[in-house]
Amino acid sequence: MKKLLFRNLFALALLSFSAMAFGQSFESPILITSAGQSADVKLVKMLAARQKLEATTILMAKTSDLEGVKTLIIVPGFSSKGLGAAGISQEDEFNRVSELVKAANDRNIPIVMMHVGGNARRFGQSDAFNTLVANNSKHMIVVAQGDEDQFFTKIANSKKIPMDVVEKIAESGEPMAKLFE
Repeated sequence: MKKLLFRNLFALALLSFSAMAFGQSFESPILITSAGQSADVKLVKMLAARQKLEATTILMAKTSDLEGVKTLIIVPGFSSKGLGAAGISQEDEFNRVSELVKAANDRNIPIVMMHVGGNARRFGQSDAFNTLVANNSKHMIVVAQGDEDQFFTKIANSKKIPMDVVEKIAESGEPMAKLFE
């Protein structure tokens, strides 16, 4: 009996250690949204579907859309065309994303950042969205071309955020799926 109890306690301790060592676990249901209204969010939606993840995509998700959500995936990247189609200003979009991030943090909903737009979604107006989302993430998945200057790597290292770097957008589905195993 003592051996069995010891073995169970040891197994529980190992499980707890491995959870700490490998970072946070993520759960469904998942909400996917944009930060900057780039079309990249549609690619992430497709990748989630291919991985058979239980995910809903709302391009302009609001705090009320977090009801029942266990993980928030945010796809940052500024698009003036996307903002124009949505009929909002960059300031309105930044405020929406800021409120959403704050609400997710307040509700202990982990944020996964997926930056799949490469250099096209870096610098200029995109980096305000990239910075906001990266700094509040529990995990980052980044296409290598978007991190050539180590922008995301520096944030990940300074905040001890786990990060997967992939060469191609199509490769980002696998690390995304592993987060939900």
